[in-house]
Amino acid sequence: MTTVEEKLSEVGGCNGHHLQTAQEDAADHGHNHGHTNSNSNNNSNNNSNTNNGKTNPQLKYSEGAALPTHAPAWAVAASQRLQEKLALGPRKSAKAPPGISRILLHSCCAPCSGAMVEEMMSFEDCQVVVFFYNPNIHPKREYDIRKDENKRFCEDLGIGFVDCDYDADRWYERMKGMEFDAERGRRCTHCFDMRMERTALYAHEHGFDAIATTNATSRWKDAKQVDDSGARAAARYQGLHYWARDWQSDEMTLRKYQISAEQKFYKQEYCGCSYSLRDSNDWRKANGIPKIQIGGDRAGLGNRYFTDPVLDAAEESQDVVDEFFAQATEIEKAGNDRTERKKTLEQYKDRRKTEKEVGKDFGLNNW
Repeated sequence: MTTVEEKLSEVGGCNGHHLQTAQEDAADHGHNHGHTNSNSNNNSNNNSNTNNGKTNPQLKYSEGAALPTHAPAWAVAASQRLQEKLALGPRKSAKAPPGISRILLHSCCAPCSGAMVEEMMSFEDCQVVVFFYNPNIHPKREYDIRKDENKRFCEDLGIGFVDCDYDADRWYERMKGMEFDAERGRRCTHCFDMRMERTALYAHEHGFDAIATTNATSRWKDAKQVDDSGARAAARYQGLHYWARDWQSDEMTLRKYQISAEQKFYKQEYCGCSYSLRDSNDWRKANGIPKIQIGGDRAGLGNRYFTDPVLDAAEESQDVVDEFFAQATEIEKAGNDRTERKKTLEQYKDRRKTEKEVGKDFGLNNW
């Protein structure tokens, strides 16, 4: 029979230390073990919290962000559905699926977490703990920005946060031979598998009923590809469920950006891995778009922080996403041949600049 130690070796451990649950950490508050963080004080009773000089309003269930007058019809309709749902109040709108009461939610970043955490918390008798294991994110500065923001968000909400290892070396080992695969290709499947396997192992060790992932909320991701990885990981352990549903609906997408704007979350400009960073910058160069900026107050394209829910959601419109991945597939055919890659990218040269001159400006810094 496979031991826990062997499983840890297979999918990546957490620095060799026991990761505490939210309840254990609450009892140990004040002794920083560097792994699990949960808000054990009474901040959840305050109207706002301040982190590094930035005020973060508490997540509210009784109201949504006001829509601007230029909001498109889909956003207005989604907003109306949200208002009806939020009016029911916390933990009153519905029951979680049978057999699910403790969920370990793998989170890739705070912006993708907001609406999903809120939705899960709206179910009766549903406890959510966020699990951060993303060894794909490169460079380390970007990783720390995303992790620290996610952690602060969980602290503001008073929910558990499990900080797992960076584990980048193991991630690169697992991705060998797939360095030039397109986004949504084999490499992404292996990346999802690695992160969900580690999530499922921790859930099994700590008595969770189900796992889920915020990767499923983004239209930049193939929902079936993400869900298949989650289901495979959960199937390793008897009684562990993978919670799959449509997390990419119009109302979920709008709510995600409402929360991101309220919190002024950092707007990342690429998926996360070094290969995504490379390909995105190649694509930007061909399109005459400034290269991606890591951290700082200025983004390579658009705003550094989320500010406008409708405009932010438009950057993740299905048309924009479909166009990006159609081009990524074409670039993949060139493989690691630099000459062929350059030739393929040449067809997009200056097209974005031309579109902007005629008033057509697609934002592409919203992952």
